[in-house]
Amino acid sequence: MQTNFSLAQLADPKTAEAESIVRKCVHCGFCTATCPTYVTLGNELDSPRGRIYLIKDMLENDRPADEQVALHVDRCLSCLACTTTCPSGVDYMHLIDHARVHVEKTYKRPLMRRIQRELLAWVMPKPERFRMMMGLAALGRPFAGLMRKVPALKPFAAMLELAPRKLPPKSAYSEPGSFAAQGSRKARVAVLRGCVQSVMDPAINEATIELLNRLGVEVVLPKGEGCCGSLRHHMGHEEAALASARANIDAWIAEMDGAGLDAIIITASGCGTTIKDYHHMFRLDPDYAEKAKRVSAITRDVTEFLDSLDLPEQPSKGLVVAYHSACSLQHGQKITLQPKALLRRAGFAVRDPAEGHLCCGSAGTYNMLHPDISAQLKARKVKNIMALKPDIIAAGNLGCMTQIGSGTEVPVVHTVELLNWAYGGKKPAAIK
Repeated sequence: MQTNFSLAQLADPKTAEAESIVRKCVHCGFCTATCPTYVTLGNELDSPRGRIYLIKDMLENDRPADEQVALHVDRCLSCLACTTTCPSGVDYMHLIDHARVHVEKTYKRPLMRRIQRELLAWVMPKPERFRMMMGLAALGRPFAGLMRKVPALKPFAAMLELAPRKLPPKSAYSEPGSFAAQGSRKARVAVLRGCVQSVMDPAINEATIELLNRLGVEVVLPKGEGCCGSLRHHMGHEEAALASARANIDAWIAEMDGAGLDAIIITASGCGTTIKDYHHMFRLDPDYAEKAKRVSAITRDVTEFLDSLDLPEQPSKGLVVAYHSACSLQHGQKITLQPKALLRRAGFAVRDPAEGHLCCGSAGTYNMLHPDISAQLKARKVKNIMALKPDIIAAGNLGCMTQIGSGTEVPVVHTVELLNWAYGGKKPAAIK
């Protein structure tokens, strides 16, 4: 794609990167076939190609974002299916990230939308704050139906409807600490506690730590580690996201330079995609560029790490598992085979749903910010999964689990919970 940026504009390294990304786009349109918003809405401006045109025009002309640009940039799920499809290697992820920051700095959204976004950004990265607000959500849930009738309040209704009716108790694995390997130690790893997941479903990290310990892996939960910054990063809150990332980098580097780490294990694939990109986020920061590179280099999704341990084959459990491949895992991290291979080795019959490349509509906060589009994507995803007649649905990301679970009675569990059960751990609570 031809560009017309000035030399003065290209002197800014971020603008120069955006320009080089835009130039790679050859207008082929392959991305439109796999873009969830284009497939759902049929609007060229809701395709990656259409958004690239809008972003190019905005940046080339040094103009603030307007309502149209903000609408279509906000509608992007950042599922990254387009990057898997693109034959030209367009780095859409970093382009849309750059555009979000520009939109956030130059466009003033309507009041109710600003309030909702700020509320999500204030609550979700802080586990104690999130736990408190989930308790308050129970009081507001009866009014969700009425709120849905008011367009400006519909996103708030979606927030209330997605809030769990009951939270599990706080886990022993939610505080900093160290958990020893059983038998001879094969490795020492850190596990990201995270923010929302540690409150909504602590059983995921419990299963991870218990399984790793039984496999001879020592696990540390470092002091000072918290939200990965992904949520605010995708809202265009650049400085806040980088501040969260710096805190994590400092915590993990302290462990790496102390007792040592063989890997940083991530159980929420959305977080994993962001942490593996820390090296890019800090490439221009002289104080953190090298440290971020070291952190990204040893970050592994839990299935990626378990696949390296050569787990023994288990007898058949006689259960059909529909495996939902989270976008952040298959498109963001290019991890597609390992989770299914591990589940098969553990004795489960694994099935792939049709249109597995399409997003379920969760996408971090997307199902709360864009409930109508999200609901259509959820219905499509659940229909394809249920066609397999599964006994269990497995996924590697809590957001996907919550989204799909709200549309079916079939138990939805994290892949690592099934692996923990297969290799001597407790049965996932969701499986009756």
